[in-house]
Amino acid sequence: MALVVGTVVGAGIFRTPSVVAAHAGSESTALLAWVVGAAISLVGALCYAELTTTYPSAGGDYHFLRRAFGARVSFLFAWARLSIIQTGSIAVLAFIIGDYAAATVPIGPVGPTLYAATTVIGVTAVNALGARQGKLAQNILTAAEVVGLCVVIAAGFLAPAAASGGAVTTDPSAAAGFGLVMVFVLLTYGGWNEAAYISAEVRGSRRSMAGVLVLSIVVIGALYVLVNAAYLRGLGLAGMAQSKAVAADLVERALGSTGGRLVSVLIVVAALTSVNAAVFTGARAAYALGRDHRSFALLGRWHGRAHTPVHALVVQGAVALILVVAAGLTRRGFETLVEYTAPVFWLFFLLSGVSLFVLRRRDPASARPFRVPLYPLTPLVFCGTCGYLLYASLVYTGTGALWGVAVLVVGGVVLGAMRRLEGGGT
Repeated sequence: MALVVGTVVGAGIFRTPSVVAAHAGSESTALLAWVVGAAISLVGALCYAELTTTYPSAGGDYHFLRRAFGARVSFLFAWARLSIIQTGSIAVLAFIIGDYAAATVPIGPVGPTLYAATTVIGVTAVNALGARQGKLAQNILTAAEVVGLCVVIAAGFLAPAAASGGAVTTDPSAAAGFGLVMVFVLLTYGGWNEAAYISAEVRGSRRSMAGVLVLSIVVIGALYVLVNAAYLRGLGLAGMAQSKAVAADLVERALGSTGGRLVSVLIVVAALTSVNAAVFTGARAAYALGRDHRSFALLGRWHGRAHTPVHALVVQGAVALILVVAAGLTRRGFETLVEYTAPVFWLFFLLSGVSLFVLRRRDPASARPFRVPLYPLTPLVFCGTCGYLLYASLVYTGTGALWGVAVLVVGGVVLGAMRRLEGGGT
């Protein structure tokens, strides 16, 4: 639960609520969007609960995709996760830490990049020391993050209420953009599927993974709805829409000048929590790739004493560092990295949802400790949502998305070369 909550509750909850407020049109619509986001995430979690309890594996989605679609698709997913999805997410979160750390302790124009690179190296090193150290760090950081969010919620309800909850003063046609609102909301809810990568390492019965996923989404949904209710009470819809740092503005209104510093620390902790979870789970997909393909055998070595895939962690950290440096050379590194990861992420998320249908039909004899309720409606809703977000991430983003797709195509070329070297395969 600490991994799931820590991955999802990142810096996004301090950024996207103002964007949601600007396009929602009313306070009730803004809050409804966060409730709907929790419901959609819960639908996805139910689908993953069946997959993880039926096929527990350190490879997570990689394992599901391999069983459903064969080695080619699973290889492309592992390639994408190592070069685009997970390493891109690590770089994005590291840059958030770098920006806030550089604002607090300036060290020149390279400060954000240097802080981001240090974050990647430090978190990778902690996880390479062993699974126990990574788990302990995650539990401590997640606890601090949740306490910090509770402080923000309390500040919103203790501060003087905003004068009016009236209409947003921005574009009056924005009320029609509920679909755009959901893109930002679901982005903020993203990451709960990372529990799939520890499904083989969780103690107890297989069915416990279903409880982990469902309870995590309930906790996250409650936190998100409460914190947005606090934003709305303390700032009003118009105040939220106009704010560039909604949490800082709210806490400063309640606690004075110390509020800004408090929120800066909180955002760094939130991003650091997500980085640690992303590093912990991301290396396990790379490990599965190395275990199945001779060309990447180095990644498939599991360190017996540390109980962690050390080589996969090191390679993942190196790729994330390359992305950090590349983003640091651009003027809009954060936005480019988000665009870089989004289309490929939603493509494979959609395929994971489809794999549930394929495996139900192809492998009916396997014991399923947990079954998706209301099948096939529940996974159809999940797949439909993923399909829409794949479309939106291609249509409404910039050149970063094209770079992500190009790197995935390079993975296809590598796959073709590997098949010739390794003698074919499915």
